[in-house]
Amino acid sequence: MEQSDEIIVKNCQKGELEQFGILYEKYVKKIYSFVYFKIQHKESAEDITVKVFIKALDKIGSFKHSEGTFQAWIYKIARNTIIDHYRTSKIEANIEDAWDLPDNNNLERDLDLKVRLEAVEKYLKKLSPEQRELIIMRVWQDMPYREIAEILGKSESACKVAYSRAIGQLRKDLPLTLFIALCLLQ
Repeated sequence: MEQSDEIIVKNCQKGELEQFGILYEKYVKKIYSFVYFKIQHKESAEDITVKVFIKALDKIGSFKHSEGTFQAWIYKIARNTIIDHYRTSKIEANIEDAWDLPDNNNLERDLDLKVRLEAVEKYLKKLSPEQRELIIMRVWQDMPYREIAEILGKSESACKVAYSRAIGQLRKDLPLTLFIALCLLQ
């Protein structure tokens, strides 16, 4: 039986840091994908993902389950690490504006996803960076609104409304076949 994040975190906080490996295995692909959506560079995404987990391990003692889930907490660390990356590298880019395909070793599937994503890219660019981030977390990463709200620092209802508006805008602008392809990119 799989242990809950809360129990694993409590064990880590008691000094059983080898338990952190369970959290790493559970979240590394999700965090890498999230970072890669924002960075669009494989090596940088790998480096940032490592930094995220090092920071999480270093700060595991300060995590309070009463303030939210471990998943939301580590996504916040990832968002802040991405921001730090852009600040320290002095890249002149909108850090809220990068997105891409999920990492996968299946080249054929990656090419198919890339073709489909390119077809909807012009429509996604019409959305604000926050709307795109909401769609990434909700559609591609299948996150509940509660955790998205925690990560973005907004209320759950505000996230639902923003998501609904973004999807409504996509439905209005996007041909039906491209909208379906967008939803199938998960």
